[in-house]
Amino acid sequence: VPLDGEVVEGSSSLDESMLTGESLPVERTVGGPVTGGTLNQSGALVVRVTAVGPGTALARIVEAVEQAQGSKAPVARLADRVSAVFVPIVLGLASIAFVTWLALDPTGPGLATALERFVAVLVIACPCALGLATPAAVAVGTGRGAELGVLFKGGSALESTSRIDTVLLDKTGTLTTGQPALTVVRPLAGVDEGQLLGWVAAAEQRSEHPVGRALVRGAQARGVVPAAVASFRSTTGAGVEAQSEGARVQVGTVRWLRESGVDVAALEAGASELASQGHTPVLVAREGRLVGLVAVADRPAPGAREVVARLRAMGLEVTMVSGDREGTARAIADELGITQVIAEVRPEQKAEVVRAEQARGRRVAMVGDGVNDAPALAAADVGVVMGTGSDIAAASADIALLRGSIGALPVALSLGRRTLQVIRQNLFWAFIYNVIGIPLAAGVLYPWTGLQLSPVVASAAMSLSSVSVLLNSLRLRRFAP
Repeated sequence: VPLDGEVVEGSSSLDESMLTGESLPVERTVGGPVTGGTLNQSGALVVRVTAVGPGTALARIVEAVEQAQGSKAPVARLADRVSAVFVPIVLGLASIAFVTWLALDPTGPGLATALERFVAVLVIACPCALGLATPAAVAVGTGRGAELGVLFKGGSALESTSRIDTVLLDKTGTLTTGQPALTVVRPLAGVDEGQLLGWVAAAEQRSEHPVGRALVRGAQARGVVPAAVASFRSTTGAGVEAQSEGARVQVGTVRWLRESGVDVAALEAGASELASQGHTPVLVAREGRLVGLVAVADRPAPGAREVVARLRAMGLEVTMVSGDREGTARAIADELGITQVIAEVRPEQKAEVVRAEQARGRRVAMVGDGVNDAPALAAADVGVVMGTGSDIAAASADIALLRGSIGALPVALSLGRRTLQVIRQNLFWAFIYNVIGIPLAAGVLYPWTGLQLSPVVASAAMSLSSVSVLLNSLRLRRFAP
């Protein structure tokens, strides 16, 4: 669909998952709204354009992304904060050493000694190790992340990941496969499952609707071979009717079959219950007699439940944020063990959810894959996009899960935490050398022990501290999730 508008002629099914996160298509008929960027699944529409350029929904999403990126505070690097304090202190200590030694011996040789102590302190405290502490760990960490299927877009993303305590998860395409699949088969008495699926597959094999294609795939996966059909008719938003093996087969909604004269009382309550659980139920009739019910749903992605359990074990607060219906989102959340669900939110509202969590003092990671997630990805402390996500989402995120699976999310967060540990260890070793070396370089112990460091020895010690930082950073190559 090129632009926002209103349908004036025709009917069709539109994939609006980029806006709502709802995996199943939405029926649009005369008078219904359409949004630029959504995908027409079947049928033809004549649309009266109601918005162009910056007035379209997609343009407003892009604007929301830009605003979120502009208001995002830069991450203060740990090494930068330490250096801001460390360097002035070292300069002060070197100056004190110079003044003290010169006061003890104001002669020419005394000035040379004072200057030597001054230089020795500056050399041994040279913040090379301090400067390497963060970039060395980040370089090794990002390289190890790439090997594990996680792409960090810069060192600040890796550092920010280590401080995350709240994870917001999109539903469609992130926690779920993003494609409908056959989930329920309920034949009535006198009909077996194979017969029911055979009739459904025969009637739907010519359908272009995603639900119809899912039903055919599900039947074929169970070993059913669709029979040939003599005629086929599709009613948008209602169902299909086909002539197969000399019998009329109808597959469609409860309302459509009822209007066609089929008694649907036996399965109407079951269909309503399945709909409330996030399934899309479809009734099946043969020669005007109800024979069963089938249903499709967007199923959880492989390993999604285990990922949620691992995130909880890491002490993270997990919330599902979805534009899908409350019932559908809640059903998937219950299956995955997620207790906090925020459903039926528009793209800009997802960003508001992120900001509300940040206002509570939380460090937020947003995980998504669609255009509707882009504003929230940009607003979050860390945005994580699936490898199969849209271009707008990928541009807004800080981390990309290259293999398109949410299974790498705990790996990314664990690697971030481990990298921060290594950075802190690097800073510790850099300081240890300075705590030991600066008093020796300044000659503090000389009156009692005769020990002092020349600038040459101080430079060797300084180099050793840099080597220790690099070796410690290289341990990240052995990181295992």
